[in-house]
Amino acid sequence: MRTTVKATSWKLRLALLAWPLALAAALAASGALAQHEYDPKMLAMLPPYCKYTQVYQQTVPGGSDPTQIERWKTIMGPNNFLHMHHYCWGLEDMNRALYFSTSKQDREHQLYQAVSEFDYVIARVASDFALLPEILTRRGENLLRLGNGPRALLDLNRAIELKPDHWPPYAALSDYYKTLGDLRSAREWAQKGLSAAPGTKALQRRLAELDHSKASPSAN
Repeated sequence: MRTTVKATSWKLRLALLAWPLALAAALAASGALAQHEYDPKMLAMLPPYCKYTQVYQQTVPGGSDPTQIERWKTIMGPNNFLHMHHYCWGLEDMNRALYFSTSKQDREHQLYQAVSEFDYVIARVASDFALLPEILTRRGENLLRLGNGPRALLDLNRAIELKPDHWPPYAALSDYYKTLGDLRSAREWAQKGLSAAPGTKALQRRLAELDHSKASPSAN
């Protein structure tokens, strides 16, 4: 009898200990939903798959379509797609910083939030995930905006190593060296990008602007 009472008491104690943890998890989930409420304006700026990712599918009209959810799971891999709502959140933070922030403090806060979301995804997706070069580039771009050049360069170079014909990291590197006044390196990165991704207009435009700067008497 005593053994039965002790066993029951122990199970009760375990249940009481588990309850606050379950409550905390539920509150965290509801907090995430509240923090990322559906905003048509922000959604329109995101990739089409975002509405079918976790959390988004619970708030965005049409996001719970099982056919589309399975389609994107198949395209990205279920374990990768599982984390992609964090990338979408990061893109939202980035867009708020670039287009809607009204102060330097708010802009930097949103950029740090974006980097944090990208950190989360990069740490969890597969090393051969097709979108990893894009995510690394986005993190690198935002780190440059925050003045963290050394860490940004690691991300941008890694993105190029993973996908040499992905042109955005070349553009980011070219812009970075241009801001430093190193027009030679800026030009080299634009040329490298065009060699890897011929005909890219964004890189052609940068190269033309750099050539114009070089020809200008005021250029260094």
